[in-house]
Amino acid sequence: MRISLSVTTLTLAAALLVAAIMPVRAAEVTVNDTARFLAGMQPSADSPLLPLTKDPSWQRHARFFDGAFAQLEQRQLSRIRAWSDTNLAAPKPTMFYMFSGPDFLYANAFYPKATTYVLSALEPPGAVPDLSRLPRGAVNNALYSVERSLGSILSFSFFITKQMKVDLHAGEVSGTLPILYVFLARSGMTVRDVKPVTIDGSGTLAVGADGAARNAVHGTRITFAGSDGVEKTLYYFSTDLSNSGVKSSGFLKFCATLAPGNSLIKSASYLLHAGNFSTVRNFILARSATIIQDDSGIPLGDYGAKKWRFFPFGHYLGPIDKFPGRYQQSYAELFRRAQPIDFGIGYRWRTRETNLLLSVRLPDDGTGTAEATTPAAEPETAPAMPPKPRPRRPRPPPLPPPPPGYYWFWR
Repeated sequence: MRISLSVTTLTLAAALLVAAIMPVRAAEVTVNDTARFLAGMQPSADSPLLPLTKDPSWQRHARFFDGAFAQLEQRQLSRIRAWSDTNLAAPKPTMFYMFSGPDFLYANAFYPKATTYVLSALEPPGAVPDLSRLPRGAVNNALYSVERSLGSILSFSFFITKQMKVDLHAGEVSGTLPILYVFLARSGMTVRDVKPVTIDGSGTLAVGADGAARNAVHGTRITFAGSDGVEKTLYYFSTDLSNSGVKSSGFLKFCATLAPGNSLIKSASYLLHAGNFSTVRNFILARSATIIQDDSGIPLGDYGAKKWRFFPFGHYLGPIDKFPGRYQQSYAELFRRAQPIDFGIGYRWRTRETNLLLSVRLPDDGTGTAEATTPAAEPETAPAMPPKPRPRRPRPPPLPPPPPGYYWFWR
């Protein structure tokens, strides 16, 4: 018995000695903790990022985002979700958001029931390194850059491209990925996985960027879930959506594999009014069951009147001064029977000036509204159309206005 106890004691002592001299494996920084940290939200209790939350700069960052997103939720997002729930009966699982930038926030607000989101714009996905390994100054700079890049969308509902390029191209944290992280975390999502992806000329998706062809479209695939645990996928692709751009890539071929879907277009710089964006315009019209847009989206004349039913909301005052020559008389006539709206989006971001058009594709026989609920009855006789107002430049919100000459491109 004594020999047995001695052996047991020696074995236990040896095990403890080995454990003591072996290096302790530190907890890994997960993508979800990174997203929460950038969003000003506490990471998990064992995250290597947790000590960084003691820094006064991060705490100020967290307070700023707490206040900004609380106001946005009350003023915008909750109302958009309520509007969507009332007016969209059976949305498709896929939603397309061309010219989106990293605007998952509004994609999710308008189409919360989608399971696949496809966002696309010119900006590259960028990268978010392990923040726990960066110098403290680099982390603080990254937080400040993220704040600045979100200033316009938190106030106006769209990004200012030139400002964003400056804010997110100068440091370790770059591109659209950190913004997507913030929006996912602040939307209550858990980020499960993030992978770089490419699309070849035939529209085939591949995970990873190594060995990609020269004309491959680069992007990011993010797998996430909400509070219900349903797994969803967000794709963001950096691609040229002009006719020459989509002709030389397989982006629209890949999108076609996910169609039909629902589309969102807002603050799109009226690019879809131009002839050199006709291919993507035709794709959206052909592959969408519903289209939600402001007047910077597809011109009303490009919709087939026998293929779509229109539900206008808000007020059409024409484009802002930044985009002269884009006034649509047909839009003005359509909005004579518009229903009220209690939120604002796009360049006309004030609620009393905003316009939103829900277009619902009709069945092939031209009857019914299969993809949307029926809004309130339309008046049989529309009131006389008021004189065309002179477009007014939007008054800046409390945040500093963008410098002159900025090109308003993203949402």
